[in-house]
Amino acid sequence: MNIKPLQDRVVVKMAEAEETTESGIILSGSAKEKPEFAEVLEVGPGTADVKMEVKKGDKVLISKYSGTNVKLHGEEYIIVKMEDILAVVE
Repeated sequence: MNIKPLQDRVVVKMAEAEETTESGIILSGSAKEKPEFAEVLEVGPGTADVKMEVKKGDKVLISKYSGTNVKLHGEEYIIVKMEDILAVVE
């Protein structure tokens, strides 16, 4: 079973939280920040008012507390609206 988003929704998978800082300090579980970078897995068709500006495979920056968390086959995904995607990371 796959997730097929409707309207202006996008299915993303979050990047893993950083385990170490740039200087090499190992972070404990509570010190890790929630990542804001994600990979686009599926894109809805859009609406008359919303043009979909991302495509499957894009790396994106999303709003920190946006979307709906979904767990399917042991994997965690987030379904966000197009307006919650802040930027495409190249």
